[in-house]
Amino acid sequence: MRIGHGYDVHRLVPGRKLILGGVDIPHHLGLLGHSDADVLAHALMDALLGAAALGDIGQHFPDKDPAYSGADSLVLLGKVMDLLAQKGWRVENADMTILAQKPKLMPHIPQMRQNLSRVMGVPVTAISVKATTEEGLGFTGTEQGIAAHAVVLIEALEKA
Repeated sequence: MRIGHGYDVHRLVPGRKLILGGVDIPHHLGLLGHSDADVLAHALMDALLGAAALGDIGQHFPDKDPAYSGADSLVLLGKVMDLLAQKGWRVENADMTILAQKPKLMPHIPQMRQNLSRVMGVPVTAISVKATTEEGLGFTGTEQGIAAHAVVLIEALEKA
């Protein structure tokens, strides 16, 4: 068994969609990035890749590569899951926290969990997503950006 941790942050800007865990959340600001800037999926991918000692998302999906411009992060997560399976790993569980002052995310968390569960091929009971504010402190508290942390547990596939 191995544990991995991932972290990601993106700036909030006008004129972009706010995508978290594959959910398009109504808000007057969205996350700036080369892809869809889904910080939750990005933190999760980094945790998975880190646990398996396979680098990070910047190595696998460089932000200078036009192929990933506007990319759906759930599609990229699927590619990470394929890579883990090829290397002999399966996911036991994932625990994630989104740091955002606004908007309120609780109503969207069940769909985020469903989306991640489906793409990862694990039961929704193995996926935890939480959201917290930072009481107006720091860049997330002043609504300049949104951050996410992810911790995963992976296990070696059993040999036949």
